Amino acid sequence: MSDVDENFENQLPLEGAGQMLRRAREKAKMSLEQLAAETRIPQRHLELIEAGDFTGLPARTYAIGFSRSYAKVVGLDDRVIADQVRAELAQAGSDDRGRTPGFEPGDPARIPTRGLAWLSALAAVLLLVGGFAYFRDYFMPGTGPGPLTEPAPQQVVAPAAAPGAQDAINPEGPVVFTALEDGVWVRFYDAAGTRLMEKEMAKGETYTVPGDVEGPRLWTGRPDALAISIDGKPVNKLAEDDQIMRDVAISAQALLARDAAGAVPVGTVAASGQSAGQPSAIPAN
Repeated sequence: MSDVDENFENQLPLEGAGQMLRRAREKAKMSLEQLAAETRIPQRHLELIEAGDFTGLPARTYAIGFSRSYAKVVGLDDRVIADQVRAELAQAGSDDRGRTPGFEPGDPARIPTRGLAWLSALAAVLLLVGGFAYFRDYFMPGTGPGPLTEPAPQQVVAPAAAPGAQDAINPEGPVVFTALEDGVWVRFYDAAGTRLMEKEMAKGETYTVPGDVEGPRLWTGRPDALAISIDGKPVNKLAEDDQIMRDVAISAQALLARDAAGAVPVGTVAASGQSAGQPSAIPAN
């Protein structure tokens, strides 16, 4: 009778891979939550593995890879478990066509290392720094090197105006500033302080003051390097030497008034003090 019982027991199905893994986990006194945190495998997938429902996982490679990771944590031979899972999948008729062979997700050996993560973060920082340096001139004009390509040459307006020329100038005509040298820093803004244009102008580069701006003004340290024309006719420069000039009124009427009054160059001081009606100026160092 004992021989019959023994033969009958030998013909019973072997314990499945999922049952072996669950029994090993319980022996190690680990909960599914702990195992999920250790293996980084979703708990719902671990439950499918313990139930032997390997076909419920996304693919055959996931079933094998997750099971191997599970086995390593609970102290079982991952190769034996992998072979058992393959056998159960074959018995269930699992089809893995179209999947990439050899990749077993969930295997900690195939998860990116912490060093690789830090390297990726460093690359991202370098990319941000490089992008800031590249676009610095766009967001902060005047702080970086000049343009790589030379601007198209333009005709430079003569700096001096002929005597009495302002009589023939249309006071409603456009006011144009032309740089006589490279790297002339300027800031154009209106009476409310709203910036119209700020940059380092290249030699021959021009800027036309918008006609609809109220109280246009100029701030520059090189008034001697800016030629001015109104209605296409040249007028006197704001100054004949380099000095810081700020809040200079540059409407056509204001510029013509300066010429007609024979304005004292900004920065000079009359006997009674600073010339009346002139904007403040600070001599450049």
